[in-house]
Amino acid sequence: MAKFRFKAVDSQGKEVLSTVEAESQSAAIEKIRAMRLTPKAIGVVPDEGSEAAAAAAAAAQAKPKRKGGGNISIKMPKFLRGGVKTKDLMVFTRQLATLVDAGLPLLRGLRVLHRQCQNEVLKEALAGMIETVETGNTFSESLANYPKIFNHLYVNMVKAGEAGGVLETVLNRLAEFMEKAEKIKNKVKGAMTYPIVVLIAAVGIVVFLMLAVIPKFQQIFDDLMGGEGMPALTSFVIGLSEWVQQYWLFLLAGIVGAVVLFKIFSKTPLGAQVNDRIALRAPVFGQLTQKTIVARLTRTLGTLLSSGVPVLQALSIVKDTTGNLLMAKALQAVHDSVKEGEGMTAPLGACGEFPPMVVSMVEVGEETGALPEMLIRVANTYDDEVDNAVAAMTSIIEPIMIIFLAVVVGGIVIAMFMPLISIIGTIGQQTGA
Repeated sequence: MAKFRFKAVDSQGKEVLSTVEAESQSAAIEKIRAMRLTPKAIGVVPDEGSEAAAAAAAAAQAKPKRKGGGNISIKMPKFLRGGVKTKDLMVFTRQLATLVDAGLPLLRGLRVLHRQCQNEVLKEALAGMIETVETGNTFSESLANYPKIFNHLYVNMVKAGEAGGVLETVLNRLAEFMEKAEKIKNKVKGAMTYPIVVLIAAVGIVVFLMLAVIPKFQQIFDDLMGGEGMPALTSFVIGLSEWVQQYWLFLLAGIVGAVVLFKIFSKTPLGAQVNDRIALRAPVFGQLTQKTIVARLTRTLGTLLSSGVPVLQALSIVKDTTGNLLMAKALQAVHDSVKEGEGMTAPLGACGEFPPMVVSMVEVGEETGALPEMLIRVANTYDDEVDNAVAAMTSIIEPIMIIFLAVVVGGIVIAMFMPLISIIGTIGQQTGA
């Protein structure tokens, strides 16, 4: 039997602070509700025996030894530690869900994960969360103290799980959600890696030819031809090389300045809106971006609703996590419509940012009362479409980039060899004469 400290509200709205003994947090919540109280916060009261002794022993082991030349623990500075990777957060969430589902009290589970955690930032956060839960605060309140690690989605889903007594279920859903989101993100990144690498290689090769190779050919042509009678393509390439050699510093400064101005413009409301509109309307990539965003937000909304988060709160959370102002504006319209007692379908269809299939599935979900399940189905469908689109785009981009590189480098090579062919022909004629 574990002892739980809870905060609840009675039928008259008065706040009640007390304790209850139960085998698990879910059983404690059931006992609190049996007392005709609505639980608002609940936490395990640490056992003053074994738990305190274990904590003291762990703390003693963690302290550096300063005498006798023992091991000294040196902590990395915060700016060198980095952050918490999504993979680390997924592992933590999945392991905590397994421990809680096995009947282990939340506080003990956090201590177990704290002892085995390898990420310094997450380990430090876990230590603070353990202290917060020990004082009687809820797990969600302790998570909210670390917004850089646990976002609004994570905190609110845990809060809903605590209120409904299904924390282990919510944690499993969170882990699955993060795994799917990371999978899609990695696929899109993988699709973009190849063209970026080829483009950088092409620019590097062209710069090397312009600055190192073409000037030597130009000197040969000047000695043998006096700079006259060269093909138009050769004259253009040599002129471009001379311009790059003379103004390379201005060219570099212009590129850096353009990037800086673009970054500054992107941070303005107008710039962010323009960029997000281009991201959704761009040929080929626009549809991929739209499908990726739709898959992410429908999965997020479906997961929140199925976890017991109120619909208005869920829409607000999803709106803040879309990453696109146009989509966020559309979700705000949906939020306002639901707040007025209307449905989601009309504003979703009116905004024009969501595909018709999404609008139809949401309409069916509202009519049948199975909106969370419909949203998850939409997310699964668009995840598959993103996979297919990424595979198709990768298969198309590879030959296009190879052809682009061949045309650029091959054009420069041909431009340099055309005068040589003419020179060789002239020398042959003179020798024959």
